[in-house]
Amino acid sequence: MISRKNASISKFIIHKVGNKFNDTRNAFSEKLVDFDEASYELMLPFLLRPFGSVVQSYRFNHHANISLNEINSYSTQVFSDDDAFIDVSKHVVKHLYEQSTSAQIKTGDVLIVMFEGIEFNDITTNALGIFKIESKVNFFQTYLENNSYDVLVQNGISSKKVDKGCLILNQTDTEGNIILSIDNNSYDAQYWINQFLNIKYADDANNHTQQYIELCKDFSTEILKTTYGAKEQNTFLAKTVDFFKENEVVNVERFKDELFEEDKYKSLFEDYKKTFEGEKNLVLRNQFDVAESVVNKEKKKFKTDIKLDTNIQIKLDIDAPDASVEYLERGYDDEKKMHFYKVFFNTES
Repeated sequence: MISRKNASISKFIIHKVGNKFNDTRNAFSEKLVDFDEASYELMLPFLLRPFGSVVQSYRFNHHANISLNEINSYSTQVFSDDDAFIDVSKHVVKHLYEQSTSAQIKTGDVLIVMFEGIEFNDITTNALGIFKIESKVNFFQTYLENNSYDVLVQNGISSKKVDKGCLILNQTDTEGNIILSIDNNSYDAQYWINQFLNIKYADDANNHTQQYIELCKDFSTEILKTTYGAKEQNTFLAKTVDFFKENEVVNVERFKDELFEEDKYKSLFEDYKKTFEGEKNLVLRNQFDVAESVVNKEKKKFKTDIKLDTNIQIKLDIDAPDASVEYLERGYDDEKKMHFYKVFFNTES
């Protein structure tokens, strides 16, 4: 996550990117944008706000050599040569254009921005921002003509969210430049992350925590819910969150021992883990540090409602892992030939 309280824009240029599959061409600006005060005060938070909640970072990737990664090369030029900004920004758009591998890829405005005063992990640095605006909205504009007001419809950029964007920090660790990315129009998951930026998740606690929680979430949906029902699924998710909150380091063997009382569940989990690793083309670590910010963010995505076909819903508290075990029972009524849940409680509100 970044802080933008001391951030500013030092350079800003707008180009348009086409799509070679539908014969739309790029269009380039020759000068930087000179903001008026109102536009600047709206633009700065519009571009940086989404990165305030991003907890996972990326690093540049290339099958042969990182120096051959186009965006890595362009950002290095911009950071080392102030006069190269406009020319390099055009190369960025041309590279983006070359990644339009189907007519599905949308054309749009490309904003190339140099930021100063970006704070990340207690370090203040500058950063190169690349943003693509794919969607525009209609809005009403009133105007005065012949002593009367009239209205017309105009089309423009919504200030609510950025479609696609990345921040390349002028700050490195052992894996290279730190990169943050957002994609709110992920109609083609390969296009922005893999083809244009060619980046991969950093090998850090954020990534390890994210991957393992994703494994647990998928296991709960595909195995536990399908075979044993929603109660087992939600109990497992609640216990998973509790384990990650209570431990600074996750040891996989200890995780399985605490969450699964029976060996059959451990075997199911281990088999699914192997399948998960194969499909994702990764190897999960047997021990890793927990990233609390990732746990808190992913916890919000868990859906712990048990929806029944009798128009009744039971909502379980993800922060109370033992509640469903102690106070919720699942059974089958032979007379009605229906499943049931029995809920124990003292008072209701």
